[in-house]
Amino acid sequence: MPATPLRLALINSSVREGRFGPTVANWITSLAKERSDLQVDPIDIADHALPYELSHNPDDEVRHALSKVSPRLADADAFIVVTPEYNHSFPASLKNLIDWHRSEWEAKPVGFVSYGGLSGGLRSVEQLRPVFAELHAVTVRDVVSFHNCWGQFDETGALTDPTPAATAAATLFDQLVWWGLALREAREKRPYGG
Repeated sequence: MPATPLRLALINSSVREGRFGPTVANWITSLAKERSDLQVDPIDIADHALPYELSHNPDDEVRHALSKVSPRLADADAFIVVTPEYNHSFPASLKNLIDWHRSEWEAKPVGFVSYGGLSGGLRSVEQLRPVFAELHAVTVRDVVSFHNCWGQFDETGALTDPTPAATAAATLFDQLVWWGLALREAREKRPYGG
């Protein structure tokens, strides 16, 4: 176990009315908090309304909005993105958060928890991998995916059959911790210059 737990930013990316994202995000957050090697910071994009007009010189209102989320991303050693699949892709709200930041993602691992219909959100994940690669982030191989997710959780937000997803989550956490510690150590010895 690391002397200092890995700081994990866990991002719930859906802002759609009636969204299912909080159910999935709360589930993965509760599992992450059980691990002594992770320090979890849940971030709900719905709480951070950033404009879609990107600027190198944002006004005071935008700077204030960024000040509530940017330092949290910068402090993270690793990320888990909880993403739905909308029209065979990921939500615009997530791309907007990604695009407002650059150095915050660099030389850090990103894992995914996806959900949706038949594909379980996996098309979102596969489209996010090259986006994060462009930002010099490392995406881990294994994901947690919920196919036809609405029938897998009960009214309290608990999984009706938790074992397969919990097993997949353990693999995801293990990969994030390995990459997160390796990259944190590398960044401490030699700042990344992507």
